[in-house]
Amino acid sequence: MPKTTKRGTAKQSELPSTLRRSDEKAQRTFAKAHDAAAEEYDDAERAHRVAYSALKHSYEKVGDHWEAKDEKGPSDAKAAGGRGTTADTAGGVDANASKSHLYDVAKRLDIPRRSTMTKDELVEAIEKENARRTRRAR
Repeated sequence: MPKTTKRGTAKQSELPSTLRRSDEKAQRTFAKAHDAAAEEYDDAERAHRVAYSALKHSYEKVGDHWEAKDEKGPSDAKAAGGRGTTADTAGGVDANASKSHLYDVAKRLDIPRRSTMTKDELVEAIEKENARRTRRAR
């Protein structure tokens, strides 16, 4: 089912809940990428993956919504490696961001013991907190 209207805006009813709580540009990015991929591949699951990939290039998940990244680019090893990689995804966390940025996100999410965490531990803690907040917001 198309995620955009004839005018190119995102259909709220067709968006994942985290995107409904995000800005209009994030919604439009996901919806247009989804529709283009659905038309190209005729595969709903693949269209969904393509849409999230496009979203993660410019946005990162913070809590229960998506926010624009300071710098565009792949968000984790899976995104950087392309379709054939076996690397893990960070679930919307910008794992390629600096430790300082990740610390700031963890601080906004009020993650305990963040000051003693390594970069990888910050990514994992943010990913868990994002999932927790998304579940709670549904």
